[in-house]
Amino acid sequence: MSVQAGQLLFALLLALLGGHSLAFSMPRTCEANGRVYYVGEWYTLESDPCSQCECTLAGPVCAPHTECVPLPPACIHVSHYPSDCCPRCERIGCEYRGAVYELGQHFQPSECEQCTCDMDGIARCLVADCAPPACVNPEYEKGKCCPECKDGPNCYSDFTQSHVIPGGTTVWVDKCTSCHCHDGQDVGYWEGNRVAKCVMVPNCILNDDQN
Repeated sequence: MSVQAGQLLFALLLALLGGHSLAFSMPRTCEANGRVYYVGEWYTLESDPCSQCECTLAGPVCAPHTECVPLPPACIHVSHYPSDCCPRCERIGCEYRGAVYELGQHFQPSECEQCTCDMDGIARCLVADCAPPACVNPEYEKGKCCPECKDGPNCYSDFTQSHVIPGGTTVWVDKCTSCHCHDGQDVGYWEGNRVAKCVMVPNCILNDDQN
């Protein structure tokens, strides 16, 4: 094509466009959300707050949906605002055995545990270490971890466990045998010691009444 022909074609194009260049014939704005955005502006669709769009010369270009970050498992207050794509965690607590507690809260998940929800979102617990009860018939009370000796210290007179002796006392189980139950004051004595200490009288015969 000659230079003259090219100039003629360009003149015809200008005439068809009413004297305006091609650049000015392209759209310079985008319409969304009931308002106008200029080329280069980013905006979020009100109908889909997870989509981010940019107004370009070719029209609006929207990015894929935003992936929401998972909320903390111990989130105790979640808000979802219409203008937000993802839910917000407004308050964090502690998760312990499937239950959620507020920061600083003290709780007792069982009779033997005392727990606190620390400010770092971790539940820390103290587990009671019960000492061996100083009796052979301890009783468990609702709400208490360790058993108690309602009748005070005691022990069995022998391994048959048929007779209980109060702590600190001596009992004659028959005319030849006396058994003493410890008073339970020694630390650790009751651990594994549930039977009284018995002493037989020398040369004593149980059936001497028959002679």
